[in-house]
Amino acid sequence: MTDGPHLDPEPDPEKLTGPGGMTLRQIHEQVQKSVERDRAAQAAHKSPVRPQSRWQRWVRYVWSRSGRR
Repeated sequence: MTDGPHLDPEPDPEKLTGPGGMTLRQIHEQVQKSVERDRAAQAAHKSPVRPQSRWQRWVRYVWSRSGRR
């Protein structure tokens, strides 16, 4: 007994649609672009900064307090 000739065992991802009417291939491409953007933004946000010495932190603290008076 077969399921019928109308059922395709390997549906074409170009024809399957997901949310918003986009094909699965379009959704996959959008996700890849989003991941790349997120990685680039995270890399830019986590720029390597040298740790400040205790002296530099103290000078910055005193300098910022002098502007509030």
